[in-house]
Amino acid sequence: MNQLIESFKGRKALAEHEVKEILDKYGFKTPKREVRAPGEDLGEVKLRYPLVIKASSPEILHKTDLGAVKLNIQNYEDLKKEFSAMRKKFPDAHILIEEMVKPGVEAIIGVIDDPTFGLAVMVGLGGIYTEIYKDVSFRIIPITKDDADEMLRDLKGHKIFEGFRGIKTDRKGLINTLMKVSKLASDFEGHLSQMDLNPVFVREKDVMVVDAKMVLKQA
Repeated sequence: MNQLIESFKGRKALAEHEVKEILDKYGFKTPKREVRAPGEDLGEVKLRYPLVIKASSPEILHKTDLGAVKLNIQNYEDLKKEFSAMRKKFPDAHILIEEMVKPGVEAIIGVIDDPTFGLAVMVGLGGIYTEIYKDVSFRIIPITKDDADEMLRDLKGHKIFEGFRGIKTDRKGLINTLMKVSKLASDFEGHLSQMDLNPVFVREKDVMVVDAKMVLKQA
């Protein structure tokens, strides 16, 4: 991973497609995708509809606010129109095309570089739960599986991950995802300022990272 980290030196942030390439190397599950570089035509797309199209750039960290994401594209004709519009609006960005994935219980996972304690991992319930209840838990990196288990038990809504009212979630997979985040952050220590995986869909049999951001530490 040292070579990978070196290739990002001097960068303030990474584009979403770059972050997901890193996540793939660490064994995270991400949506099937294709990427088009600036100036590259759409061409043939070997993905299953419906699709999502996004402008992927280190300068665009809040896509929804900027109109840099379009959901639920049903066919190639609509994809061509959205691709053309996205290319016109964000000419310097890569275009990320992804399969829409089956949702699950929304979680948010993050990493922050605390000035006192160093890197810390955070997990919480996503969506409105994050906004309304601020239902999150933190641990200093690196963490053990017991730490990850305790983080989930710390949450006010922890029962959602334990079969509450028949809700089926891959709790073990979520713990493993937290362990992967800890490993990735440890490898990037000294270079990583912040990482956000949001939303993360905790489904019945797996955990899917849908969106990802990474901000790097400046020398």
